[in-house]
Amino acid sequence: MVVAFALAPQLLNTSRGVFAASGGYSAKLIAPRLGQVLYPGQQVRVEWAPTFPNINLNGCEMEIWLSLDGGRTFTTWVTFTSVNNRYYDWTVPNTPTNAAVLDIRFGREMPYYPETYSPQPASTFVIASTSAQVH
Repeated sequence: MVVAFALAPQLLNTSRGVFAASGGYSAKLIAPRLGQVLYPGQQVRVEWAPTFPNINLNGCEMEIWLSLDGGRTFTTWVTFTSVNNRYYDWTVPNTPTNAAVLDIRFGREMPYYPETYSPQPASTFVIASTSAQVH
């Protein structure tokens, strides 16, 4: 008698849900704020307050990603950063949108802690189509 097991694709992602449900990672964006208008070339401090899971954070990393479509897709990678950082000084790209959203991701090589997303749609901001005028 031969017994075979197969994992359905939807079951492969359950570990992410288990980690998140057991006091996992999350982040709250402090800046930029909801509705804030940013200008191409402007230096802006992206700041967040993370909540980490109860794991050894050695070897963990964070990434910041940008969405230009209200958080439907995150196609623009901003940077890697250390779990010890709570901010990143960012040069705003020339990618005009009225629906910019940041995602502050956290993770560690499997099987320790999967990459976990923390998109910030409650802090949607604007990237203007022109640079700010200096007077």
